[in-house]
Amino acid sequence: MKEPVYIGSAPAAPPDLQQLLREVALGDPEAFAAVYDAVAGSVLGVARAVLRDQAQSEEVAQEVLVEVWRTAPRYRPERGTVINWILTLAHRRAVDRVRSVEAAAARDSKVALLDHQPAYDEVTEQVETRLEQEQVRRCLLSLTELQRQSVTLAYYRGLTYREVAEALSLPLGTVKTRLRDGLIRLRDCLGVTA
Repeated sequence: MKEPVYIGSAPAAPPDLQQLLREVALGDPEAFAAVYDAVAGSVLGVARAVLRDQAQSEEVAQEVLVEVWRTAPRYRPERGTVINWILTLAHRRAVDRVRSVEAAAARDSKVALLDHQPAYDEVTEQVETRLEQEQVRRCLLSLTELQRQSVTLAYYRGLTYREVAEALSLPLGTVKTRLRDGLIRLRDCLGVTA
């Protein structure tokens, strides 16, 4: 087997993560700095592969490295290498973040659906409007011809009492009386209470 050829100086030997983690477990901040330098890029890479969001990946990487600092005494070498233990922490934390974000989105969606009440039901509104229009037409047919003409001119064409009197060639007092009587009959027919 051929020896590798290096341009410049030979790369430094990788740090002994297992020894460094033992020292981290005893509270050595310099050992933690060495572990951090050795694994931070890999931790961020795992988080980014799961989350696909730079900001969240950085948050998860930071949380994982803090967890390494706090839980270093729990590491068991018989279960795997230090790097595998740390990357497993990173993967689990990233998956937890994805699940948390999805659960929050589902909750927000559910709340939005429960809170959403349409201003009105368009179909119901249209049906009610048509029924009311039909009832008004039926009630208008129950009026005398002069009452119906007076009400139609005053309320559907917007004419004043005087203009209705002129249009029907009737005295103003007669038009006022016919309008009043017609409106009273409409009110009773429509079931409107005053």
